[in-house]
Amino acid sequence: MSDATEATPRRRRGRPRAGARSGASGKAAIIRAATQEFADRGYEAASLRAIARRAGVDSALVHHYFENKADLFTATLGAPLRPDRAITAILAGPRDEVGTSIVRYLLTQLEDQKAQARVVAILRTAVGSGPGSRMLKEFLVREVFQRLAAASSSDDADLRANLAAAQLVGVLLTRFVLRLEPIASTPTEELVRRVGPVIQWHLFGSGEPPRPLDATVHRSE
Repeated sequence: MSDATEATPRRRRGRPRAGARSGASGKAAIIRAATQEFADRGYEAASLRAIARRAGVDSALVHHYFENKADLFTATLGAPLRPDRAITAILAGPRDEVGTSIVRYLLTQLEDQKAQARVVAILRTAVGSGPGSRMLKEFLVREVFQRLAAASSSDDADLRANLAAAQLVGVLLTRFVLRLEPIASTPTEELVRRVGPVIQWHLFGSGEPPRPLDATVHRSE
């Protein structure tokens, strides 16, 4: 899946007030303040208004540069991917392709070495125990997992979303952080074929988990 999967951000709202810091210095001040605010308060409790106060700028300047809190948060991380936007676009597509679309999006985006290196660093932070771990988990729960749960709309929707997330994180850690073979060198489409249906089953399925589409062929060879 290409970058087109991610929803295009809307035009920025707001204009800087007269006398307010603007340009690169104003944007940099907002990102520095946001980094501190997210570290101190976590993703859930932090607000754009509080970040503006900390940066010493008007709230309109924050909205001028950043569409919403998720937009600003990912800027503080230098995140090469926007899973929140991708999930929105994927869930707007065919329901029976959600699992494979998620897996394909993640793996194809991380074929880029720079993106891969940054995501590995973010993953290492996420599995730690510091403030960075807390705010990353809150971001993922709020902007990704809850949307997956809402799409499932079943009695155990939260569990389904968490099981899907556990599968995805396991694949990313194994492939890009631990670099365990053979998963580290398995072609992307092979992983999509094998993992995508499992993600789909966690989110929407019932009964026994699916097998790869050509599992019978592989066993008979």
